[in-house]
Amino acid sequence: MHATVKGPVFAIYYPCLAAIGVPANLAVIVILSRGRCGLSRCITYYLVSMAVTDLLVIITVVILNRIASIYFPVSFLSITPVCSLGSILSYAIIDCSVWLMVAFTVDRCIAICYQKLKLKYCTTKTAMQLIGTMSTLSCLKNIFLYFVYEPVYIIDNIPWFCSIKSVYYTSPAWVAYDWIRRILTPCLPFILILLLNALTVRHILVTSRARRKLRAHSNGENQSDLEMEKRKKSIILLFAISGSFILLYLPLLINFFYVRIAKLTYFSGSNFNESNFILQESGFMFQLLSSCINPFIYAGTQRKFREELKNGVKYPLSLIVKLLK
Repeated sequence: MHATVKGPVFAIYYPCLAAIGVPANLAVIVILSRGRCGLSRCITYYLVSMAVTDLLVIITVVILNRIASIYFPVSFLSITPVCSLGSILSYAIIDCSVWLMVAFTVDRCIAICYQKLKLKYCTTKTAMQLIGTMSTLSCLKNIFLYFVYEPVYIIDNIPWFCSIKSVYYTSPAWVAYDWIRRILTPCLPFILILLLNALTVRHILVTSRARRKLRAHSNGENQSDLEMEKRKKSIILLFAISGSFILLYLPLLINFFYVRIAKLTYFSGSNFNESNFILQESGFMFQLLSSCINPFIYAGTQRKFREELKNGVKYPLSLIVKLLK
């Protein structure tokens, strides 16, 4: 997230993203933390941690990087060491967010497909351990990025701004590191999520056919199946979250392969005449949009979440009405 972008599209898009993303993710954290949405504690841990990382993405990448570079092009954040540290933090938080998505997908797959393993894996203790491990590994994976950048200017012995060193595109070690980073995030998560979801769908289809036959034979075909209804809601939530993730991260993945295969460079400025700049920035815009999508998915798929959200909106309004009276 080192690029300095300018233009009316970015000047409007990123502030709107921050204005929506910050309160939306805060609302998710507060509502889910209260535990009144009918979700298990294990699922709640994953969803809350995902909301926290999404909120941090909005703060570190959208506000402190993108918006700051547009409206305050020269600031303390523009000093090269600070810029480099900010890049490490931004990528680490994004990686953590992605792998929490994978952990949530694994948890739901095991809960639905492997009932015996569910008792050992789908626990709050496992969720907390995975969240802590992924946060640590995400930081370690991106720490080498500090050495990727060089200053654009040196004024009064102070290095300003961040530019990727040319050796990053030519050195076998750096090229391998870039490939490893992209394979780990988001290539491998893409593959894992698709495979796990395919496995889950297959299991559900097989199970639902067996349950329909059993119910038709024993109690009649029209009797409701509460277990399948419960699973259906869980699947809708899972597929909505993972599906939006794949769609919104796909342009960024395409840009990576385009840069590496065509032997181009990543842009660190604004040039709307270059197709790879447009592809790169479109990828970043969609990627960051993914940090605002989940709250709307919860509101659209979870009835109890909507009720809690309505109550949260009504409470301050009722206080205002009482004060006015």
